[in-house]
Amino acid sequence: MLRKLEWLKSWESLLLAILVVVVGFNAVSTPHYLQVGNLINLFHLHIEEIIVALIMTFIIINAEIDLSVGSVMGLAGCVMAFMWERKVPIEIGIAAALLTGVLVGAFNGFMVSYVGLTSLVVTLAGLIGYRGLAHVLLEDRSIGNFPEWFDRLGQQPLVGPVPLALIAFFVMLVIALVVLQNSGFGRYVYVIGNSKDAARYSGVNVRRVKMTLYIASGLISAFAGLLLAARLGSMRGDTATGTELTVITMVVLGGVSIFGGSGSLYGVLLSILIVLNLRNGMGLLNISGDTQTGVIGALLILSVLVPNITREVRDIWSRRHRAQRVQVVKEQKGG
Repeated sequence: MLRKLEWLKSWESLLLAILVVVVGFNAVSTPHYLQVGNLINLFHLHIEEIIVALIMTFIIINAEIDLSVGSVMGLAGCVMAFMWERKVPIEIGIAAALLTGVLVGAFNGFMVSYVGLTSLVVTLAGLIGYRGLAHVLLEDRSIGNFPEWFDRLGQQPLVGPVPLALIAFFVMLVIALVVLQNSGFGRYVYVIGNSKDAARYSGVNVRRVKMTLYIASGLISAFAGLLLAARLGSMRGDTATGTELTVITMVVLGGVSIFGGSGSLYGVLLSILIVLNLRNGMGLLNISGDTQTGVIGALLILSVLVPNITREVRDIWSRRHRAQRVQVVKEQKGG
C-alpha cells in the first residue's frame, strides 16, 4: 500500500497541487476565467514558448543547455521578413527561415559535440550573435504586411476555437512523449545525461545524439519564430527577447534536473500549465509585464533551490536513520 502511495511524494504531485491552487485563485478572483475563450487565449499568447520547451526538455535531460532559442526564434522570423520586404515569395522566406534554424542548430551542435566546447558558452554566444544578426537584417524597423493567409494562420482559429499553433503543440507533445519515454533514442538521451563517459563506453554515439538534439532545437525554434511572426503580424530585431528565461523555467520547474539525467515531459506539462495560468491571472489583474518577468525569474530560482534542499533534508534523515539503526544493533549485541 505504501508503495502504491509513493506517487504522492513525487514532484509532479506537488506541481499538480500548485496548479489546482493557482487555477482556483484565478477562477475566484477573475470573472469568466474558466471560459473556453480565455483558456484558449491562455495557451495562444505563449504558444511559441511552450513549443520550444518540448525540445528544451530533451536538451536539459541530456545535461546540456540552449540559451540561444529566443534569438533563433527572432532570427528566423527576421530572415522571413527580410526576404518578404525584398519581394521574395513568402513560401521561400519560410523555407529560408527553417533552413536558418537547421544551420544554426547544426553549428551549435558541432561546437558542443565535436569541438568540445561547453553548451553554456556556445549558446550564450549564440544568444548574442544571432540576436545581433537579426538586428542587422531589420535594423530598427518593424516589417509586416504579410499575406493575409499567413497572418490568419497565426491569429484566427483553424478548427473550432483552436488555432493552428495550439494544434501543432499537441501534435508535437505526443511525438515528444513517444520519443522520450518509449524509444531507444529517448533512452540514449537519459543515459548520456547521467554519464556521458558511461554512455560512450556502452557504445552510444554521444556526438550524434547531441548533434541531433541541437539541430532539432534550431528547427523547432525557427518554426516557433514563424508562428510568432504570424501571430504578431510583424517582426522586429528584438522580437522574442527573453523567451529563453521562460522556456528554461518551465522545464526546470517541471522537475528536470539542471544537471541532466532525470525528469519527464509529464512534469514539464504541469509546470507549463502553472506558468501559463500565473501569467494569465497576473495579466487579467493588470500586473505589469516586468513584475510577471520577475515572478518567472523567482520561479526559476525556486525550481533549482527546492529540489536541492529536499535532497539535502532527505540525505540528513537517511544518515540519521542509519545511525539510529547502528546504535540499536550495538545495544542489542551489548545486551
